[in-house]
Amino acid sequence: MAIDISLVRNLPLFRDMQPEALTRLMARAGAHRVAQGETVFEQGAQATAFYLLLHGRLKVTQVTPDGQQVMMRVVHPGDLFGFARALARPDYPGTARAAVDSIVAGWPMSDWDTVVESNPRLAINALQTIGQRLDEAHTRLREMSTQEVERRVAHAVLRLAEKAGRIEGGGTRIDFPITRQDIAEMTGTTLHTVSRLLSGWEARGLVEGGRQKLTVIDAGALARIADPAG
Repeated sequence: MAIDISLVRNLPLFRDMQPEALTRLMARAGAHRVAQGETVFEQGAQATAFYLLLHGRLKVTQVTPDGQQVMMRVVHPGDLFGFARALARPDYPGTARAAVDSIVAGWPMSDWDTVVESNPRLAINALQTIGQRLDEAHTRLREMSTQEVERRVAHAVLRLAEKAGRIEGGGTRIDFPITRQDIAEMTGTTLHTVSRLLSGWEARGLVEGGRQKLTVIDAGALARIADPAG
């Protein structure tokens, strides 16, 4: 499918790029729809392309050597993902699966060097993206090493609401299907623990749950749980 330049012109990733350069870049991209539940790529597969999410949400998971699945991150519209070449590896480190019907643009991985060298602004933004992901990973590692479970879960829910929240009724609904198992994987705890915490928060009126749904009702109270000394 053809890519409407207006869909990407205002994305932070392409901010300050000259229109001609952006047009050339997008002319080399191919776009396709990914139905909910389908994968863009699988962990361990040869990295043949890198991608930009135009619409929807993706969940990136990784299976550890002992067979445990971990949810690594959520890909949001405007995010580059799958750029294994920038990480100096030949394969994808995780599996990217559509949480909702999504649209992705892709370029051959062999184009990565040319794209970066010919678009300095894009190169800087891509490096910033990598830096942000490293920072997010370090934050999660620090939280798992130093914080009790309730604080970690509160941080994770607040981050999801900030990145993928939509005002709805009396709260902020996370706008893609999110399960308690997802949150457990993101915070390094068990499904039982997350279920107990969310049920307790629901009883206190802090959140509203449902089947793969989560709405933050009292973000201030969750923030106090996440950072009691804040």
